[in-house]
Amino acid sequence: MYRKNAWLKYQNTKEVMDFAEGYKNFITISKTERLAVKEAEKLLKANGFKKIDDVKTLKEGDRVYFINKKKNVAAFIIGKEPLTKGLRILGAHIDSPRLDLKEHPVYEAKGFALGDTHYYGGIKKYQWTTIPLSLIGVVCKKDGSVVEVNIGEDPKDPVVGITDLLIHLSADQMAKTLAKAIEGESLDITLGSMPLNEEDKEPVKANVLKLLKDKYGIEEEDLVSAEIEIVPAGPARDYGLDRSMIAGYGHDDRSCAYTSLMALLDTKKVQYTACCILVDKEEIGSVGATGAHSLFFENAIAKLAALMNSNNPLWDARMALENSKMLSSDVSAGYDPLYGSVSDVKNVAYLGEGIVFNKYTGSRGKSGSNDSMPEYYAFVRNAMDQANVNWQNAELGKVDQGGGGTIAYILGNYNMSVIDAGIAVLNMHAPMEIVSKVDVYEAYLGYKVFLIA
Repeated sequence: MYRKNAWLKYQNTKEVMDFAEGYKNFITISKTERLAVKEAEKLLKANGFKKIDDVKTLKEGDRVYFINKKKNVAAFIIGKEPLTKGLRILGAHIDSPRLDLKEHPVYEAKGFALGDTHYYGGIKKYQWTTIPLSLIGVVCKKDGSVVEVNIGEDPKDPVVGITDLLIHLSADQMAKTLAKAIEGESLDITLGSMPLNEEDKEPVKANVLKLLKDKYGIEEEDLVSAEIEIVPAGPARDYGLDRSMIAGYGHDDRSCAYTSLMALLDTKKVQYTACCILVDKEEIGSVGATGAHSLFFENAIAKLAALMNSNNPLWDARMALENSKMLSSDVSAGYDPLYGSVSDVKNVAYLGEGIVFNKYTGSRGKSGSNDSMPEYYAFVRNAMDQANVNWQNAELGKVDQGGGGTIAYILGNYNMSVIDAGIAVLNMHAPMEIVSKVDVYEAYLGYKVFLIA
């Protein structure tokens, strides 16, 4: 099934379309890492997985999961083989490019209350103007309470946004490059324009802060210890007159996160312990306690070993990781006929041709790349072909055109076998990304095959 249109093998597309509905619901709900973790935990519990804190020992067939700081999930099905023989790991990230409110965000300027932001991840700044945006996140108060904020996702909610200059007065702006036309410090959201009363020095700001206090019980000072993400408002929707695609925010990389998770949920018995790990911070280098560089995953494997009566859990965890096989589940750049000049047409991903394998990513001379071993690539190819899964290979654009990275090299540092495997995306890192429904489904099938390979 190498390099063939996947739609052609389905006489009845109902299974593809039904799976897509579940995925659309997931990315509509899960617009932040915390919400993705919350939804993942709900699905895990519904499918018989137990939180690791609730188990005392582990045996073959047990289904358990870890939550790390409400931003990571690692779920496991314990296999027949000893843990030290290695795992089958699906790893994806659940963060996406966005805007974050700064610590002192709310200010007033000429009759408007505005929110100061700092962009997160690689974005084209001009794409974030003149579109409806939502405010989603948490406010952590000094008394230890955590207030969840979600403004813009309910159809009855107001939305916020970033204004742009009218075309009639844009001569100077239009003369700038795309990179400079909208500056990062200009990505401030409009929060309101109604004054509270005549006495206040900043009456519009005062009114916005009052609204937040009335609804959420928070003070301006509480925003210092808040995590409010600004994301595109509204649900994921069918794209194309044939409904073959999905338009939505966060396909990178929640399309791979959802398919990896569902593959694990729908897997029963495994020879080798199967795992799905969902991580944070990939878009800014996989750093920090919740990124792939964190020791969270290694510690989780060690705890599994301890619950399986290991005499040396940390050593067994290291051996387990070294002997593991992993699919770094991340998206790839889909071929866009409007911008075909940036792609090598022989080595690019096409929408509709199934799961995408990237032997390497990186930039320039493969900088920052995992560059998978060919022996392992052959193993994965064979598994896909035996199961009739549509797959294709790709690079991220022409040599020296640009590039990008994934978490593959980080897990590769454990000496495990890793290759990138994901879904082709158009408009990657834009507020509205596009994927093919059949690619989403083929990725799910491919991930299921891998877990039992």
